[in-house]
Amino acid sequence: MPAKKKHPDSTKLDKVVAESRRAREQREQDYREQALKLYPWICGRCGREFDRGNLHELTVHHRDHNHDNNPADGSNWELLCLYCHDNEHARMLDATGAKDSDAQKTSATHKPFADLRSLIEGSE
Repeated sequence: MPAKKKHPDSTKLDKVVAESRRAREQREQDYREQALKLYPWICGRCGREFDRGNLHELTVHHRDHNHDNNPADGSNWELLCLYCHDNEHARMLDATGAKDSDAQKTSATHKPFADLRSLIEGSE
C-alpha cells in the first residue's frame, strides 16, 4: 500500500518564515550590514569590486581594532577583502612585536615514518 503524502503544516511554515524575517532584520542592524549599506562594495586596499555572488569575501575592518566601537556613521569601519583584512591584522601583529609563544614552545613529536624501513623490509 503506498504511503500517504504528508502536507506541510502551514502554521509551522508561518513560524519558520517569521523567525527568518526576524533574524534578517537583526542581521541588518549588525555593523556589517550597516557598513555594506554605507560604503561601495569595493576593498579599501586592493580595489577589488564585489557583487552579491562574492560579497561573503568582503569584511568589515575596525580601524581602531576595537570591535565594540561601532559608530552609526561608520567612521571606524573599512571594507576589506579577506586577503587584505588578514594582511592588515598580520601587519598590526608585526608592528607590536607580538609572537605566538605557544607555537614556539611546542614542537611536533610524532614521527610518522620512524618505522618505515622495517615495514618495507618486512614486506619483501
